[in-house]
Amino acid sequence: GSASAAATPPVSARRRREIIDALRRGTVPVSGLDLLAVGVDRFAAALDADLDTAAGGGSSFKAIRGEYGAGKTFLARWLAERALRRGFAAAEVQVSERETPLHRLETVYRRVAETLRTASYPPSAFRQILDGWLFTLESDVSYSGDPDAVTALLERRLAAVSAHTPVFAQALRAYRSAVHSGDLATADGLAAWLGGQPHAGANVRRAAGLRGELDHFAAMGFLQGLLIVLRDSGHSGLVLVLDEVETLQRVRSDVRDKALNALRQLVDEVDAGRFPGLYLVITGTPAFFDGPSGVPRLPPLAQRLATD
Repeated sequence: GSASAAATPPVSARRRREIIDALRRGTVPVSGLDLLAVGVDRFAAALDADLDTAAGGGSSFKAIRGEYGAGKTFLARWLAERALRRGFAAAEVQVSERETPLHRLETVYRRVAETLRTASYPPSAFRQILDGWLFTLESDVSYSGDPDAVTALLERRLAAVSAHTPVFAQALRAYRSAVHSGDLATADGLAAWLGGQPHAGANVRRAAGLRGELDHFAAMGFLQGLLIVLRDSGHSGLVLVLDEVETLQRVRSDVRDKALNALRQLVDEVDAGRFPGLYLVITGTPAFFDGPSGVPRLPPLAQRLATD
């Protein structure tokens, strides 16, 4: 509103140029949305309540619906900026049949790592978050002067993710060892593998005792692992936006059903509390939520979204 705009501090020339260039292209600016936001204050209380839930160790889900051009992406990015100021990390994934199909969650996780940002680091902040986690881990036990204490604390903090995705914890252990020994090539390869990148070096995986690439089923566990790393390094949680989910309506019916099932599974996992610190947001047109090629194909998912 006008009151918040009046209180806005001076804007740098670089930031002004980035915003103007994005508007000239007809796209939503990546940052600086607080300078443009009008009429979104009515959503602030509900969104802040969800952020509070995630920051408190819970998880939340919201579906943003609106016609093309209604401002769904704008609202999602405005929320992400709001979350960054509260210590969250944020990531945005454009749902795409070719690059990020929902029925292959490993591609979604990979894009999460690629677009991950914090108030301090632009995308991709994934490597900085890993290193910040190591620094925090070692700082927490530095007073003891016992190198074994770091390993013991590492194992305690990885216990939860080890139970679900031991390979993520195994790769983190190997990453810490590579960093400490100065083996940058191995550390680079392991960071890429932890970020879901394919072909992250077979020799690196062998050295760490890792097998294969990330798949759809392991992606859930990797997301849990990322949330633990974020929380343990002082972040409030993660805001994850799945934008333009209505594109699912335009794919083959069998692929669409797989994607909708994956979305239902993800929402159910959030509901079950398996992603502490996650605020999951999806955006889509009314046809996706109400039409025959969208959510109504899976009644339990339709019922779940109708309550949000």
